Amino acid sequence: MRPSRLSVLSALSTLGVLAVTLLPTGGASAAATPPGPLTVTDPGFEQEGTGWTLTSGAGTATNLPHGGNRLLYLDGGPGKKASQTITARRSGTYDFSTWIATGGPGAHFTVRVNGKVMDSVALPSRPTYARYTISRVALASGDQLEIAFESGDGWVNADDVMVSPSSPVDPTISSSDPQIVEMFTWSKRKANSWVQLPGTTGPLNVDENNRSGTGTGTYGPAYWAGYAHRSAYYSRDFAHQLGGAAVLGLGAENKAMLRSYAASATAEHRYYPVWALNFDTTTAHAIDYHGPDNFVREVPATFELVEKANEAYRWSGDRAYLDDTTFWDYYRHATKEFVDLHDGTKDNGKVKVAEGTGKGIFAGAASYNEEGNEHLAEAGDAIAAQYQAYRALAELARDKGDRALAAASAERAKQLKEYFNATWSGDGSGASMVRAYRTDGTALTGWGKENSWFMPMKGIIDPGPRNDAYLDYIDEQASGSGRPGNIEALTYLPDTFFRHNRADTAWKWMRQIYDQRNAQHTVSRQGPNGDYPEVSFTLLSQTVQGLMGVAPDAPRRSLTTQSRLPSGMDWLKLDHLRIGKSTFSLRHDGTTSSTLAHTSGGAAYTWEARFPGKHGRITVDGKKRPVRTKTVDGVTYTYAVVSVAPGTSRTVRVG
Repeated sequence: MRPSRLSVLSALSTLGVLAVTLLPTGGASAAATPPGPLTVTDPGFEQEGTGWTLTSGAGTATNLPHGGNRLLYLDGGPGKKASQTITARRSGTYDFSTWIATGGPGAHFTVRVNGKVMDSVALPSRPTYARYTISRVALASGDQLEIAFESGDGWVNADDVMVSPSSPVDPTISSSDPQIVEMFTWSKRKANSWVQLPGTTGPLNVDENNRSGTGTGTYGPAYWAGYAHRSAYYSRDFAHQLGGAAVLGLGAENKAMLRSYAASATAEHRYYPVWALNFDTTTAHAIDYHGPDNFVREVPATFELVEKANEAYRWSGDRAYLDDTTFWDYYRHATKEFVDLHDGTKDNGKVKVAEGTGKGIFAGAASYNEEGNEHLAEAGDAIAAQYQAYRALAELARDKGDRALAAASAERAKQLKEYFNATWSGDGSGASMVRAYRTDGTALTGWGKENSWFMPMKGIIDPGPRNDAYLDYIDEQASGSGRPGNIEALTYLPDTFFRHNRADTAWKWMRQIYDQRNAQHTVSRQGPNGDYPEVSFTLLSQTVQGLMGVAPDAPRRSLTTQSRLPSGMDWLKLDHLRIGKSTFSLRHDGTTSSTLAHTSGGAAYTWEARFPGKHGRITVDGKKRPVRTKTVDGVTYTYAVVSVAPGTSRTVRVG
């Protein structure tokens, strides 16, 4: 569910102070030494600018705040300024964000350290609020930090200042195509601006009807996932943002947020995780949770969180995903007890399919598609996500050493996929493929948005003409009258087409999403489309996992790559790719040459370099090797497996 959400910073504003903890650059603080605070006084101007230095023509008002009841204003014309200077107590690197509306060009949002301008954002003329960020400002203990708003040709309204820790990893892109460089640079800055500082004191249960929340809590490692209108992160959004967060090295945030969902999936909740949690990473968000029998819950999320835990483990190599009983119990319950408890409406023979009630999101919905009144029992996005959850548990159990569970889970995935293709999805393709069943047993075909595109995106449709036709159908519908109105729904389309090596179509959708970043979101308080967090996080993952084809496996010290460069993109290079404890540089030249450099790390990685099709020749560092091929999901690849030691670079070419 994507209901409108009030900015959490408006509630922080009512507290008068935004307490920010300085952490060492790129990491967490030492447990024995609590970090000192960096305090921005009155970040939302609710205390009439306390702590800010205001010139003539600058002040606070109540006419049109972004959040809370007050805002900062600057009159038009030169020389107006509002600023605050803060002494840093510890070293750290930070991002500074704020919401600004302007009546004309020429104004600036500026950050200085010891009087030197670190960055200054030239503000366009935009009468509605948008979020602006200054990234990666390094501070040493004792530095004087100045945050300033400086006037331009027209009026300026500013509100809700936020400080985030800069991401532990700062990946960079270079390419023959300048658009992907621009897109990636924008995305990483925007995505990191949504990260919370652990230890920050903030409000809980902020929503559009409860502007100040219901008290305060200490925030844990987390980032916004959903509209910036509530003090919470949402399971559907979070699942889709996790890959982009991993690219930025936000492993602590991914683990804390995943664990909070795992802990919430209790027997009392019939093993559903709650839909949204406050940034304390502990409490359910009140507007979405009215009690153990009355809270927002949707079947696909239960399964996606298992899949995403496996993905987070592959990026990080963190054994907690195997050894922490909270995680392990969640995987087992989600793929066993949850399915058993929620399979009773439709007879699926020998397999079990988790179902929704058909009675709305507070009673358990079968699909992420909340539009209409279809009363769904089973949906394409749920059964496809269930299939991937089984596959994820098989991999996790394999690495944990539970061979019996790994084999059993892999078999359940196989049986579910066979049943889906032979029976559940019917005989048709395109518009005639079944994508859901109502509670009365009626099969539904046609366009179902999420319960349509999740089926190929999760790989549950067998490869071949039927799958190809359905991909054509999705592209046609999403490009025409079936196009979702909300930008965040479109963010799934690149993933769908990359999975099936339709690089040109996936890149088309990436460009469309990016090109709409400055258009107003369908929810007016959200601001422009680009200020919906899912947009920036998914463009990051779609660059690395999509265009670059990176599939990490840190626990096994390995990675697989495949160039999915679209037509017209001659080469693409990614630097500062972090997998586990190693860092890499990866370059693709077209779809026939890949170079991997292991720039830092303590042990060699095994690299599988894949190239679609059967090629008559393959070389490693210019030397011929025997041609090897394999078929994965119906696609034949020529590949080589090489060891890449720290400090070395290897090149694989075909053709």
